[in-house]
Amino acid sequence: MPTEVALLESRALRVEQMGHVDVLDKVKSFVMLPDGIHVRTEDVARCFEVSTEVIKKVIQRHRGEMKENGLTLLRGSELRSFHRDMMSLWGGEGGESYPQAATQLTLYTRRTVLNVAMLIRDSDIARCVRTYLLDAEEDLRAEYASLDQRVTRVESCLAEVGVALQELGPMLNRMSHRLDSLDRRLEATNRVVGAMSVRLGDMSEDIVRIDARMDDFVLQLKDLRRRRKRR
Repeated sequence: MPTEVALLESRALRVEQMGHVDVLDKVKSFVMLPDGIHVRTEDVARCFEVSTEVIKKVIQRHRGEMKENGLTLLRGSELRSFHRDMMSLWGGEGGESYPQAATQLTLYTRRTVLNVAMLIRDSDIARCVRTYLLDAEEDLRAEYASLDQRVTRVESCLAEVGVALQELGPMLNRMSHRLDSLDRRLEATNRVVGAMSVRLGDMSEDIVRIDARMDDFVLQLKDLRRRRKRR
């Protein structure tokens, strides 16, 4: 698990934590500008309970990193356009009290503020932010460890299933051979039954012919008896 010192000194570790801006709300709320996106240097200083000079020094030492995380410096026409937008959003009488910078304005996003929190050494608020980040990292590692254990158990079960399937293979082959044998026997039986059916049909015709001959024989006997009586 990374330590607070490692977080202060390693840019790579700070990059890994930049997605956890929600940690800021767990420590202390700060007032956003009317656009709901940006804050000024004095707002950041007030949030971390340090002077604006401390914030400016952090910016000077890590300006490239801060720019990657949303730090913006407005001057000239960009600054005037931004002021007009803010005054429009502020609306009504509040627009008259909206604070405006004379020549330039440094703006911070929530991502930039989190970046600052990971770099200020002498701020209890910043320390709390780093503690939350490190605790979240530890919880995440624990979840990964638990997930890894579950995956290992699943892999173990699959290995056992694989062994069972290997043992089942020969049995299935034997059953397949037996079923093939039964199919052949059934086919032979069907042929025998078919032959018997043909023979029974022939016998039925023979019986019909015998019945007809018997009827003729009975008629002949009756005719012979009548003749004898006449004599």
